[in-house]
Amino acid sequence: NLSSCSTKSLPEQKQEILALREMNELATAEYTVTKIVKADDGKTWFKFGERKILISCTGIIKAGIDLSSLKEENISINDKNVTLYLPLAKIITLNIPAENIKVEHQETGFWRDQFNNEEQNNIMVQAEQQIRKVTDSLGILQSAQSNAQSFISGFLKRLGYKTVNIEFKAPPKTNKLG
Repeated sequence: NLSSCSTKSLPEQKQEILALREMNELATAEYTVTKIVKADDGKTWFKFGERKILISCTGIIKAGIDLSSLKEENISINDKNVTLYLPLAKIITLNIPAENIKVEHQETGFWRDQFNNEEQNNIMVQAEQQIRKVTDSLGILQSAQSNAQSFISGFLKRLGYKTVNIEFKAPPKTNKLG
């Protein structure tokens, strides 16, 4: 049964909203990204022959809002109107499962050895860094914020609020001396 938010005291209303903290990192967007990585070390002067490798990998990126940091001062209630200040969306996980990594092509000169596991792992580290760099251009953080806004607005309206305003803001910078 739905209870009216106006029959509860302000501290009770804020405690209801603070229950959102229990969700911790609320993942609200998931993207699957395929990256093709090419490596070539044929330009090494002290080695004869070329080595080339082409690796494809598919990563799963999850983004969302960290609700664990939600505090009373992030909530403003005026009758049946609520404003909630939430942290900006962030990448929660970037996972590239081993089964999603595939050597598509490898070409090794006669005098050379194939790329070993350590070299392939180093290439994959670079691939993960490159995927992280393009997350902004994918719009995943914007999607995560928009989806979080829809989800939390629905939650608050079910609590009885008529007007829900959600604002995202960066955490305040802390000065660290040292």
